[in-house]
Amino acid sequence: MKVGVVGNPRYADLKGVLRELTLLGDGRDIKLLTEPSLVPLWDAPLPMLDQVPPDALISFGGDGTLLRGARLLRGREVPIMGVNLGRVGFLTTTTRDQLAPALDALLSGRYILERRLALHATIISDTGGVRIEQPALNDVAIHKSGVARVVRIQVTVDDEELGPYSADGVVVSSPTGSTAYSLSAGGPIMAPGVEAMIITPVCAHTLAVRPVVVPADATICVLPMSPWTEDLLVSYDGQLGTTLALGDRVYVRRSPNCVLLVRLGGEGYFTRMRQKLAWGDLADREAIR
Repeated sequence: MKVGVVGNPRYADLKGVLRELTLLGDGRDIKLLTEPSLVPLWDAPLPMLDQVPPDALISFGGDGTLLRGARLLRGREVPIMGVNLGRVGFLTTTTRDQLAPALDALLSGRYILERRLALHATIISDTGGVRIEQPALNDVAIHKSGVARVVRIQVTVDDEELGPYSADGVVVSSPTGSTAYSLSAGGPIMAPGVEAMIITPVCAHTLAVRPVVVPADATICVLPMSPWTEDLLVSYDGQLGTTLALGDRVYVRRSPNCVLLVRLGGEGYFTRMRQKLAWGDLADREAIR
């Protein structure tokens, strides 16, 4: 099996983790592929992930690393197994101390495969040309790049006007991203199997504006309104940013490809939500003494 590897070099012992993975892989007929940023951390040269199509992908880090790994696959529906080296790790499924049995499960197919709806953003210029296309698993956000200041944004759904928003920005989220930026801005939590997208205004300047859930096959268009068009950014999964020019429109649609997440064990989505997000009342939490 060809297994791609992505990781967050900020973790102090990532080199040790990769050495352990190499030893485990040698005994399991695993051919490892690497992303370019990890090249200095391996003990021997490896093929590049962008040159050899992987059969599976392993991410070492937190949710951000897994999101970046999903984008590196460029739409290929490849199982992704997240190994949590951070704190929350809502999307990850295992930890470093369980790496060996996790690899065995990956090789034998003893896992649950979750098909996650992903997003595809397209920026169209005022002349009608495509400037940039970018996938995202969590969300696409339009916001100011400099100081925090209100902007005015026109939002349409399937060419029907949803309304101009006066807000700090707007987030278009997938069900997977409903527990990320959208949730922080007051959006609803959406279970991964729901076929829908969420439009969440950020710090809207009127109480009448609320998050809206739209069908997964809808086309959402976001148009910054003059004169609030300067210093605007489009962010993808909170990691990549693209500047917007005057007259640009941002179209967000469902991606034609899903992101495949490996899930080990019987732990379900709502169990992870309770554990990772401390969901629920205070009855199960320890008293402060």
